[in-house]
Amino acid sequence: MPIWKRNLYVCWFGMFVTGIGMSQIAPVLPLFIKQLGVNSVGLIAQLSGLTFGITYIVSAIFSPIWGHAADKVGRKPMLLRASLGMAIIIFCMGFSTNVVMLIVLRLLQGAITGYSTACTTLIAVQTDKEHAGYALGMLSTANVAGSLIGPTIGGFIEDTIGLRPVFFITGLLMFIAFLATLLFVRENFIREDQKGLSSREIWNSVPERRLTIILSVTYFIITFGLYSIEPIVTVYVAQLSKETSHVALIAGLVFSASGLANIIAAPRLGKLSDRIGAHKIILFSLIAAGLIYIPQAFVTNPWQLMGLRFLLGLTMGGLNPSVNTLIKKITPGSITGRIFGFTISAGYLGVFGGSVLGGQAAAAFGIRSVFYITSALLLFNAVWVYFNVYKRLENRDVVSVNHKE
Repeated sequence: MPIWKRNLYVCWFGMFVTGIGMSQIAPVLPLFIKQLGVNSVGLIAQLSGLTFGITYIVSAIFSPIWGHAADKVGRKPMLLRASLGMAIIIFCMGFSTNVVMLIVLRLLQGAITGYSTACTTLIAVQTDKEHAGYALGMLSTANVAGSLIGPTIGGFIEDTIGLRPVFFITGLLMFIAFLATLLFVRENFIREDQKGLSSREIWNSVPERRLTIILSVTYFIITFGLYSIEPIVTVYVAQLSKETSHVALIAGLVFSASGLANIIAAPRLGKLSDRIGAHKIILFSLIAAGLIYIPQAFVTNPWQLMGLRFLLGLTMGGLNPSVNTLIKKITPGSITGRIFGFTISAGYLGVFGGSVLGGQAAAAFGIRSVFYITSALLLFNAVWVYFNVYKRLENRDVVSVNHKE
């Protein structure tokens, strides 16, 4: 088995578990905060939002920093640091005795992360051009699927054996990811020294700066669209459902449907992007996703919503790997980690922005407005991509500047 493929499988498991670790707290957070001594409904809601969002904000800040470190010392050391650090921190959350302790640990979780950045960089620089779309497509399913399925897993564990075991089990899984990385990931790291270069000089060394910015913004909008429904899905399902006893379970299934579809579609669309061009997949997927959001505002039962969310996941599966494939092709190998760090930061901000603004839009204009707003955002992004990416790359081959190719 080629080294890149073995590393891909290990990184997939690690990123999947990392995604679960970042998101599994969502459905149990209000219950856990109440258990820690907060009784005011309004204060529980405020603290839940702060505790959930702070991890993604801090991750967005630290992701480029860890990407820089990966370019300097290697990607495997960053994988080991992030997986072991998250295992310890998440496990310790189960021993929280007050909300302040929980918030501090969530903050540290965001700061110690960087597993996704290091994984994406490692696979990008190790994989040849012919398999880049498949490899990055496969990898992109892991974090997205873990993040989307995480709330269902967290809710199931809480319902079965209690609140605190959610953290203990997730920490144990992260430790298994650490061991798998230690034993099976192989990297022959050769540092391309850029000592003495300022951040501005490094940025100026990127051949396609405008395209890199457009792709990062697109990545932000992708994750924004996926997570805009998170704060409202339970309420929306309750409105649509005649059965009130299983609303939480049905809501978890609705939200996780996108993750399942993403797992199915991303590797296949990644392979297709290797054949026809990643820019075509990006444009098609943005248009399809934007259109699929509209009928979600008109569903009459939760199962229709679940089906549409599944279709949405199929279209979204073409976006992440295609964005990463294009970034790999236009970025010099010596700064790949830093550029992927910025892109993944945009994704973290999209998770936070989608969760927060989705809830605010629902409160101000009604739940169904969230789908219209997200649809408009995706379709506007498609128009922007058409003129600035698709038309530009359709007339010429994307020149790869990665020294590995």
